[in-house]
Amino acid sequence: MEEKVVMSFKNENGEKVDFEAVAEIYLDEKKYLILAPVEGDEEDAYVFRVDNENDQEVLNLVEDDNEFLMVNKEYKKLLYNEQ
Repeated sequence: MEEKVVMSFKNENGEKVDFEAVAEIYLDEKKYLILAPVEGDEEDAYVFRVDNENDQEVLNLVEDDNEFLMVNKEYKKLLYNEQ
């Protein structure tokens, strides 16, 4: 059984929110993470692009529809290949 990777962030109210890493995807030499809240609706998930800023990895929410769709398509390929 795979070990869950949990990441903690602060929301806009300064409260800690835990997210589970669902998938790590690479597209066009860019790294993306799909994260789902540990508590809450299991269907909620967010796509983040991992960017390097000042030699540090920074997560940026993917808001561009085309970029989101490309990551989602790649994620579905991973799902179907694992089954």
